Amino acid sequence: MSTRVGILGATGAVGQRLIQLLDPHPEFEIAALTASPTSAGRSYRDASKWRVDTPIPEDVADTTVVETDPDEVPDDIDLLFSSLPSSVGADVEPAFVEEGYVVSSNSSNGRMDEDIPLTIPEVNPDHLGLIEVQRDERGWDGALIKNPNCSTITMVPTLAALKGFGLNRVHVSTLQAVSGAGYSGVTSMEILDNVLPHIGGEAQKMESESLKLLGSFDGAEVNLHPAEVSASCNRVPTLDGHLENVWADLEDDPSAEEVAAMMEEYPNIDLPSSPDPLIHVFEDPERPQPRMDRMLGDGMAVAAGGIEETPDGVQFNCLAHNTIRGAAGASVLNGELLLEEGYL
Repeated sequence: MSTRVGILGATGAVGQRLIQLLDPHPEFEIAALTASPTSAGRSYRDASKWRVDTPIPEDVADTTVVETDPDEVPDDIDLLFSSLPSSVGADVEPAFVEEGYVVSSNSSNGRMDEDIPLTIPEVNPDHLGLIEVQRDERGWDGALIKNPNCSTITMVPTLAALKGFGLNRVHVSTLQAVSGAGYSGVTSMEILDNVLPHIGGEAQKMESESLKLLGSFDGAEVNLHPAEVSASCNRVPTLDGHLENVWADLEDDPSAEEVAAMMEEYPNIDLPSSPDPLIHVFEDPERPQPRMDRMLGDGMAVAAGGIEETPDGVQFNCLAHNTIRGAAGASVLNGELLLEEGYL
């Protein structure tokens, strides 16, 4: 039997990616689409300005969009995927959870709350145990789980592979695609023939979220990883795919070959959307590149390359598709983990 799912904020950029990924999904069936009051009551075909590189699924196109309100969503929905703006999600997501819905959210609100799991299933699936803490403390019948920022999720799997070498300090400089800002986030006059050397709030998200994801769950709380993380985030004129330059200071003194092996051998997880391998390591120092490598693993893999030893550890480049692995695909993967662990 299929798991009935809904999408909150279905007409936006991430909402469209969610539809693209969920329509052919082997375990999930799209049963509800929500959007703003101006879109409610219209068919999805009419309400959305479709921009994804595959056609709108016919069964979805004729679905009537409803308002993003718990009273408007059927009670028999097993799981909701949220792609709401954080300013909206901060109020709306808890309202759904209080009504008993389980929400897998891409929105940034609440990611660092102590009782909300911030999860990459291949990295910290045990953090899902925070749901029990969340339900006890908030009196919720449902549950709220978050996936991290698109730039964070690109880097963290590679750092998780290095934890065994003793991770002391990380510096990252990002080259982030324009799709990460949404359809209207960066104008052509801003980004063509240009690079924007600041993305508001992005560095802080990378610096805090990484430590929660790499931290340890003791059954009651997540203890943040003790490493120091500093980030510099830049917007560049590529469409999709965040490329990041990473310097990692390590307690041990591994060779570049040992680091590559640890990344290549880092395990995936037995869920439909988890790629094998999770981390694709290139020997060619000119890879990974966004245009050539963002769709590895159907857009869910992380690519790494340019691994070199430094006096304090290693430096390398990593890349992931920011709207698939970094957003919609991450939420779907978290939904698969919720199903696997019996939370639906």
